[in-house]
Amino acid sequence: MIEGRSSSSSSLLLTTPTSPPRFPSPICNLQVPSTKTQAPKHHKSPPLIQPLKIKEQQQHQQKKKSSYITTTKTQRFSEKDAFPLSLPLHTKNPPAIYKDIQNFARQNKLKEALTILDYLDKQGIPVNPTTFSSLLSACVRSKSLIHGRQIHTYININGLEDNEFLRTKLVHMYTSCGSIEDAERVLDEIPSRETSVYPWNALLRGNVVHGGRRYRQVLDTYSQMRQLGVQLNVYTFSCLIKSFAGSSALTQGMKSHALLIKNGFLSGSILLQTSLIDMYFKCGKIKLARQVFEEIPERDVVVWGAMIAGFAHNRLKREALEYLRWMISEGIYPNSVILTTILPVMGELWALKLGQEIHGYVIKTKSYSKQLFIQSGLIDMYCKCKDLGSGRRVFYASKERNAVSWTALMSGYVSNGRLDQALRSITWMQQEGVKPDVVTVATVLPVCAELKALKQGKEIHGFVVKNGFLPNVSIVTSLMVMYSRCGILEYSCKLFDGMEKKNVISWTAMIDSYLKNRCLDEALAVFRSMQLSKHRPDSIAISRVLSACGELDLLKLGKELHGHVLKKDFDSIPFISAEIVKMYGRCGQIETAKMVFDMNPCKGSMTWTAIIEAYGCNGRYRDALDIFYQVGTNGFSPNHFTFKVLLSICDRAGLADEAKNIFNSMTQRYKIKASEEHYSSIIGLLTRLGRSEEAERFIHLRSLSASR
Repeated sequence: MIEGRSSSSSSLLLTTPTSPPRFPSPICNLQVPSTKTQAPKHHKSPPLIQPLKIKEQQQHQQKKKSSYITTTKTQRFSEKDAFPLSLPLHTKNPPAIYKDIQNFARQNKLKEALTILDYLDKQGIPVNPTTFSSLLSACVRSKSLIHGRQIHTYININGLEDNEFLRTKLVHMYTSCGSIEDAERVLDEIPSRETSVYPWNALLRGNVVHGGRRYRQVLDTYSQMRQLGVQLNVYTFSCLIKSFAGSSALTQGMKSHALLIKNGFLSGSILLQTSLIDMYFKCGKIKLARQVFEEIPERDVVVWGAMIAGFAHNRLKREALEYLRWMISEGIYPNSVILTTILPVMGELWALKLGQEIHGYVIKTKSYSKQLFIQSGLIDMYCKCKDLGSGRRVFYASKERNAVSWTALMSGYVSNGRLDQALRSITWMQQEGVKPDVVTVATVLPVCAELKALKQGKEIHGFVVKNGFLPNVSIVTSLMVMYSRCGILEYSCKLFDGMEKKNVISWTAMIDSYLKNRCLDEALAVFRSMQLSKHRPDSIAISRVLSACGELDLLKLGKELHGHVLKKDFDSIPFISAEIVKMYGRCGQIETAKMVFDMNPCKGSMTWTAIIEAYGCNGRYRDALDIFYQVGTNGFSPNHFTFKVLLSICDRAGLADEAKNIFNSMTQRYKIKASEEHYSSIIGLLTRLGRSEEAERFIHLRSLSASR
């Protein structure tokens, strides 16, 4: 098995693209076998996305139960009534019939259950509230609004429209199925709405679940409840506060907080305090969230989880780990929710040792080790920490794997540079009977683009169309990028033109596709169209077009973009300010480039590299090198892109000794590993100047570096 191999043996997978790991009972090919004998064909490698053909069969099962007496011919329904003969009915045993309906409801077989309800209605047999409750729960699970409305009709027929329990279930069903209007109609039909808070709470919850900007509807419902004198409870305020989380209704949230304090609801209610913490975090008010937390005398695991998730949501990763350690020191250990929240944080911080401790805790608590989301989190954490071997061991040690765990492994392969294995994994997961989902496809399409794997990319495109993943903007955008990287630009254009709802990302992807294929005029035309659309260019789109302006010497358009950047306050973004400096430098406006550089208060490596490149583009090689030599006094830390620009300048200027000094400074002082481009620049320079012995030495160094 793969998990028993050493890290070096894992490279065997790279040489066996059609030989997957030994998984039990591969079931990827579900084609119906032909009865005819076919001549043997040449072996072909399996396609990346393998079709799943499921033969539809009509099954008629006869159920026989000794406790029932079968109906006579006069009692049976005709074929046009579509009454299943397998349904056992007894007119004198309603509890047994109720049990049958509830069994169908548990299996989400609402059509069969409604058939029995129709029969009971014609026979005049009443149905109890418990049966209707189970049917409404099935509608919630299956999101079947049509069946839910039919069941509502049967509830009214049975005279149960005033049943408080069923009213609450109906409101919950309608909101879960996305019909807030139907839920409100149920409440409007209540004769004495002020008597019960539970249906109203169900409506509040439905508005919260739908999210978006429905907090105004929540406020309207809350106002109606107060006007009607409905006795509000803790859950009412919890729903109200949750509706403000992440919205622009921070002021309303703070008013609700004050109202809770005034009416004495807040003290002693962990639910409300946790809701307030969550609201303040999602509104970006970290300090207020901490104040609410500090006012809680006895904190349970839910409160701690809200704090850890809040820090993670606001990208305060170190604070999230600090609160995790604090929680454990208080004798409270993380639950499954906290584990799935904190594992990605550890991966992003490369906190491998702490991640291993959490892994040990997961193994010790056997119930957590069997949960697929936690296993996927561990795989992702190890892969982000560059410990791919441990991530693979967690993956192959799990007895059950789903699309989430496979996608986590693929993402791990990508982040560790093993793109071939990531691409083959989408075939292996199907051989194990796991169907790729939207996230899997979104993970593997950039791999096809990077490897220029057009054949596999087309297979994925076919799979996407067949399984109804379109129109998903992220998937279409990934397909556009994949085709453009593979040189099939017309496919990218067709996908873009066929999009009904374009967003900023798709517009930027189209611009980038043209730029990658050196179609600069077309890229600028798309940018002009984007400006006329409802989607205004963001910082990434502007940086792409600024780069094109520099290459095409379009100074006028570059100045327009510079004005747009100043208007939108994008000039503080490092890659934007760097692109502006490079644009002016490539257009021959070196003084303007220097002025933009000097006006930038926060200069990073990108901005310094840009001004060096700007001087180099204008033939002022010595000035460019002098800026680099000011590194020590300005606190500028060069990166490998900086040294690529510097060596290129030395190459154009014929400064061999300067190039050698810069190369040595890169590897020795700044501890940056030389890339193939770095070696090529200095070797080409030394060879062209006739210094062959020195060039041979760098060729030898390159071969040693490649063998490590």
